[in-house]
Amino acid sequence: MNNKQEIKAIIDKVIYKMEHMENSSNLLETCPISIIDIHDWEWSQGVGIYGLLKYYQETKDESILQFLIDWYETNIIKGLPEKNVNTMCPMLTLSYIYEYTGEKKYLALCTEWVEWIMNDMPKTEEKGLQHIVSGEMNEQQLWDDTLFMTVLFLARMGKLLDRRDYIHESIRQFLIHIKYLVDTQTNLLFHGWTFNGRHNFAKAKWARGNCWYTVGLPEYLEIVEDIDEGVKMYLVTTLEQQIVSLEKLQNNNGMWHTILDDSSSYQEASATAGFGYGILKAVRCGYVDKKYKYIGEKALEAVINRINDDGEVTEVSYGTGMGNTLDDYREIPLCAMTYGQALAILLLTEGMKLE
Repeated sequence: MNNKQEIKAIIDKVIYKMEHMENSSNLLETCPISIIDIHDWEWSQGVGIYGLLKYYQETKDESILQFLIDWYETNIIKGLPEKNVNTMCPMLTLSYIYEYTGEKKYLALCTEWVEWIMNDMPKTEEKGLQHIVSGEMNEQQLWDDTLFMTVLFLARMGKLLDRRDYIHESIRQFLIHIKYLVDTQTNLLFHGWTFNGRHNFAKAKWARGNCWYTVGLPEYLEIVEDIDEGVKMYLVTTLEQQIVSLEKLQNNNGMWHTILDDSSSYQEASATAGFGYGILKAVRCGYVDKKYKYIGEKALEAVINRINDDGEVTEVSYGTGMGNTLDDYREIPLCAMTYGQALAILLLTEGMKLE
């Protein structure tokens, strides 16, 4: 296991790479807004800057905070994109930047966007948050991505503004997503569900989609703090049962396949980093049994082994829409992504706390 100084040196490289990330490979992007270029405002960059935020909270490195402030100022001047599940993601970090700076325009933006979630965001049957994204309405669809991209911010604003209605809505969203996305045979999550036809699309147990729950739940519990104990037990049990299946599916090298239960699909590093982080944090916080710690430690070593000399986290899959066939997931290209860098930063930062 690498020592803390070695891990910090790796984190510094990973951060530098992310802060300068552009579409250098000229990959033809399928998203209306680039999800590779760090300068744009989308979910990928939102995950990226959240990784930087968490590292700042641990280190108080003022250069990280200044990068985040500059990123927001540049995008605010440029003009923010339309509101949806994915463009909501950067708002989570902005809520913290408001607290650090006291800049009222940041709070005004956060308040405007969270009110949109509550009052104007399209809802599915049973009032789930419809997974509307840039260029696609995805009518009546629930995706596991939504929990991290939007629901964490909703909960965070509930705490920041002392709005119990926001907290209650965040609880509802976790419960309805679990209801329709968790496979009762494996306790893994399907990528999506649609009320139009009532099915789980390709029934893909997609790795990164699953990791949004593994990563997101410890973050959620940290944000809400005083959530009803019965709800907390239910959410944690869902996480622990997911980890039981992840333990069985982890490769000897510490990695997981992009389709978790399909060993013919490629191994994928962003999901591996997410699983490692979520498991190690859940163990440290006492949410799950410490016997699962070794799973996260194996993932940590696997991710470190996939960070090249330039600080790029390799073997990361490009953004992945809802697949109607499993081949849709198998054929997603691999390239450097801000969320791959960020999930690695989260895992490495958690790795520095290992004893």
